[in-house]
Amino acid sequence: MRMVDLIEKKRDGGSLSKEEIEFIVSGYTDGSIPDYQMSAFLMSTFFQDMSDEEITHLTLAMAHSGDMIDLASIDGVKVDKHSTGGVGDTTTIVLAPLVAAVGVPVAKMSGRGLGHTGGTIDKLESIPNFKVEIPSDDFIRLVNDTKVAVTGQSADLAPADKKMYALRDVTATVNSIPLIASSIMSKKIASGADAIVLDVTTGDGAFMKNIDDAKRLAHTMVRIGKLAGRQTMAVISNMSEPLGNAIGNSLEVIEAIEMLKGTGPKDLEELVYTLGSQMVVLAKKAETLEEARALLEEALHSGKALDKFREMIINQGGDPSVIDDYTKFGEAKYVYEVPAKQAGFVSDIQAESIGVAAMMLGAGRKTKEESIDYTVGLILNKKVGAEVTEGDSLVTVYSNTENVEEVIQKIYDSITIGDSAEEPKLIHGIVTE
Repeated sequence: MRMVDLIEKKRDGGSLSKEEIEFIVSGYTDGSIPDYQMSAFLMSTFFQDMSDEEITHLTLAMAHSGDMIDLASIDGVKVDKHSTGGVGDTTTIVLAPLVAAVGVPVAKMSGRGLGHTGGTIDKLESIPNFKVEIPSDDFIRLVNDTKVAVTGQSADLAPADKKMYALRDVTATVNSIPLIASSIMSKKIASGADAIVLDVTTGDGAFMKNIDDAKRLAHTMVRIGKLAGRQTMAVISNMSEPLGNAIGNSLEVIEAIEMLKGTGPKDLEELVYTLGSQMVVLAKKAETLEEARALLEEALHSGKALDKFREMIINQGGDPSVIDDYTKFGEAKYVYEVPAKQAGFVSDIQAESIGVAAMMLGAGRKTKEESIDYTVGLILNKKVGAEVTEGDSLVTVYSNTENVEEVIQKIYDSITIGDSAEEPKLIHGIVTE
């Protein structure tokens, strides 16, 4: 078998067999297939697409390229949740303790942020002394004892995906549905969950800018999950504007804590209940979504979910006093308000551009090697649909530098005020097949 023949086959629109795809993935992982040939294959796939069968073979080959996590010793149905990315997405930080509080084991492996999209691991590390690297035995013990633990992804988890993603990033082949689907699902399958709930975001701040592409990605990933023997479903959610109000690591954790105290933003609350209800039903802790939501609402409003988050922080070495004293996170030196220049209604907030503005402050990374500033970021004081008068604060900027003119201009360029506006639809659909 020769790589050049397989590139030619895919270039001409042919379908690759399981053995051919496994040859490509194993060869690239062990270095016998060079970057220039893999680049040609990725570009061929970008233009010629893949069948569901090919995508499944690619996903499983990538999943088996490294460690396969065995969670069998954890009692109960293990349900994983994954978001395809966005701005201000704190759902995992709320969902993990909330779902655990109703008895669902949450053994969560999360990643770091890059560019305008934030990462759960970075956010949790803004909690003083919180440890995201947990030995596997301790990870399983914590989930069995307390139902929840969140750890960083192992370096040996789907190494083929790591190499392929780095190459896609520099060859303009990131935005390919077969490659996105296999990248996400290979890590989820290797992570060992029994069931998977996917939050497929769509809109300006998401990979999938339009709903049709988001639907195709959702259906593709659900089919892959089911063919791999995992219960899988997807929620298609709006990311045309940032989720919630906070953008920035410690600011988002504070917002998550407020959510667990019952006073979080309404869009974040609704998405958390939507995703959480699906997780509870898949874990067989409720028969219907209505029953699952009632369990989650009771856990939130009774304080059980907040107590579980406190327990999770303690178990992972963090300082639980941050829940009651937000100054323990550390504070930015400067706070600036961005006033509205005219009256009207907020008709559009470009999520990706707002995410870039937060990154410019130091809240995100341009490259994987960059460090981030946990204390900086933005608070959106007006979301799409809100009425504003001239001088109202649209955004509060938290910065450790006085040089914020470019950031403020970026914010103004990202927000449109018109004569009328409607709140955007949050949930665009549910995919189970």
